[in-house]
Amino acid sequence: MDLLCKIYGGTSDEEDDNGVIQLRRPILPPAKRAKFENFNPLQLYKSNPSTNLQAQGSLPGRYISKRERASMASAAKVPESNTPPLPNTSPVLGSILDSVLPHNILSALRDQTKVYGNLIHTPERLSVVLDGHKRSANAVQWSTSHAHLLASAGMDQTVCIWNVWSRDQKKARILNCHHAAVKDVKWSPYGLYVLSCGYDCTSRLIDVEKGIETQVFNEDQVVGVVKFHPDNCNLFLSGGTKGHLKLWDIRSGKVVHQYVRNLGPILDAEFTVDAKRIISSSDVSKSNISENSIIVWDGSREIPLSNQVYGEAYTCPSIRCHPSDPKFIAQSNGNYIAIFSTKPPFGLDKYRRYEGHSVSGFPVKCNFSLDGEKVISGSSDGYIYVYDSKSCELIRKIKVYDEACVDVVFHPVMSNVVASCSWSGQVSVAVT
Repeated sequence: MDLLCKIYGGTSDEEDDNGVIQLRRPILPPAKRAKFENFNPLQLYKSNPSTNLQAQGSLPGRYISKRERASMASAAKVPESNTPPLPNTSPVLGSILDSVLPHNILSALRDQTKVYGNLIHTPERLSVVLDGHKRSANAVQWSTSHAHLLASAGMDQTVCIWNVWSRDQKKARILNCHHAAVKDVKWSPYGLYVLSCGYDCTSRLIDVEKGIETQVFNEDQVVGVVKFHPDNCNLFLSGGTKGHLKLWDIRSGKVVHQYVRNLGPILDAEFTVDAKRIISSSDVSKSNISENSIIVWDGSREIPLSNQVYGEAYTCPSIRCHPSDPKFIAQSNGNYIAIFSTKPPFGLDKYRRYEGHSVSGFPVKCNFSLDGEKVISGSSDGYIYVYDSKSCELIRKIKVYDEACVDVVFHPVMSNVVASCSWSGQVSVAVT
């Protein structure tokens, strides 16, 4: 009995440190002394019949009939399962709840009028440096429904979700659903979902709370920009390197509108405030004029209303519409921000522009504040530049990085708080 216990004692299931049960193959004696009357291999491999056959066939001293060998061979050719692969999941690092925030910041987010006056004199409570991306960061955006959360997209193939002022772990999620660099990320207007796109020729909708990818939208081009429809969160716009601009319906997973004019790569796209028109910027230049570099589209008819909006020999990596006035701005590689009208003929304002910052070929973006009173821009010198929207005067500039500041965006509640990201991969939050 002692000998049998030693021989078959290894057949029991054991748990590793992660609580996973591992099956250990029985340690068998030489074939001459083998006794199998007390051993049943089916107890070890109940979940896979083909594995049972292979386990039995590997036992020394056991005869295998022709019929059994034939059944083993056929079982090896049968696919294991027809079930779809599990969705991409991402690690949970910290809490995305606002309960982990300091009381004064939580109060400021919930009721700015009562508490925020005290925070103006203590900007260090709001200024945060977030180190997370291993390569360049391309985009940042605040959640409008959960204003303590910030999303950033990086060339390291990840989207990071930051609980910016958390007392504990500030990096709450690393969403690693993409298989190549991520170019852009946008929060869904409703709920804890982000939409991201990148060099793997896909746009992906991700459940932030669970860290699970819910939908994938495949294209035949690298996707550089995504934008939710302002009136319908089930629709989003995507633009890519082949110049294709598409409006997707999340419910069906299909394209409902396409805006095609054989353009160069789409650099940016924006809905007008009334959502009836789309403004796109592409990387096309000829001679001394950037023909087709900015186009205004009719959103429903899929036709361009104007392709001679911007007549200078510069491309524009960023376009933003004013939240209330009939105008939009375009970041120009000529080291200034140009101003245009959103009314036909969509003319350029030749007398006013925002100057002082530098683009120098980086994909530097610009933005309006929520009330439209300020314009903010990144810069290749690592500064954030803040302008008065109406006078175009430079109000201040803030040094945040040693390398180029690529994207900047105002907080949806606290009007003088901005988030930004850099070419070095850093993400920061500052008070202007």
